[in-house]
Amino acid sequence: MSRPTGRVLTLLELLQSGGTRTVAELADRLGVEGRTVRRYVDQLIDLDVPVESVRGRYGGYRLAPGYRLPPLMLDDDEALAVLLGLVAGRRTGLTTTAHTASETASAKIRRVLPKHVARRLDTLLEALSFTDRPGDFDTPDADVLLTLADAVRHRRPVAIRYTDRDARRSDRTLHAYGIVAHAGRWYVTGHDPGIGEDRTFRLDRIADARALPGSFEAPAGPDPAQRVLSAFATAEYRHEVTLRIHGTAEQIRARLPVGIATLVEHEPEAAENRTGERWWHVELRAERLDWLPPLLAALDRPFAIERPAELRDLVTALADRLATYARQV
Repeated sequence: MSRPTGRVLTLLELLQSGGTRTVAELADRLGVEGRTVRRYVDQLIDLDVPVESVRGRYGGYRLAPGYRLPPLMLDDDEALAVLLGLVAGRRTGLTTTAHTASETASAKIRRVLPKHVARRLDTLLEALSFTDRPGDFDTPDADVLLTLADAVRHRRPVAIRYTDRDARRSDRTLHAYGIVAHAGRWYVTGHDPGIGEDRTFRLDRIADARALPGSFEAPAGPDPAQRVLSAFATAEYRHEVTLRIHGTAEQIRARLPVGIATLVEHEPEAAENRTGERWWHVELRAERLDWLPPLLAALDRPFAIERPAELRDLVTALADRLATYARQV
């Protein structure tokens, strides 16, 4: 890049990538001498770009924190990464506010893309498929999401207004441990001091969130993602199912992941034998039972149903149907 104006823009792009850049590093990247770098920095300052000088052995130049710079400069790979993230977030439900926010952001970036990059993006999107249907989930409010994130980081209590699945509204205080994205939805997990229990809440059902005075200590134990999955596995549903299944933990978890069932050794064995097949005690809760017989059949491991008896009847009925189908010519 021979023109000085082009080098000044390249300098701006290097500073936008974050951190402190030494004069030697910038001079090498721009292909100029150190004094020329200083002259380019002066030109940026004349354009009201807040370039800071950092003194010391590892000093150099950096941009002032929090300053929004027009224009935002992305190379080809960075532009593709940002647009793909916006599309994936919209298609899988992991967006905030209205879908129009990601759509307008995508449109703004696409308008300034070089034609060859836009063609690459179109080719990628034509070849890309998603298992989740777009627009399948409600999205949380961005202010709620950011308020909760700040409460998690600084360990501050937060007041929320929540509507549960039965449309009951309540005002709660939450000691939020973390925010988790799972299966196309956002969740916050933490301690509810009003009832003295840990709870998990869907963010799209939180109408308002505001920080409260004070602080709290997060307990040791599972991380927020594990807490959310455990909450799913132990949530109150119509049926409580107890099984014994013979196999390895990996075989069982392939069909009954952490978010669905709890898994405990039925008869603990010596440590040297724990990698092999053995009996496991499995508990799960379900609103309906009709999906379990096909799942147990697909698991293809010996099992015993402890409860409920209704599940035993459903499995027997499925086995009879399969036997009938197999005898047909």
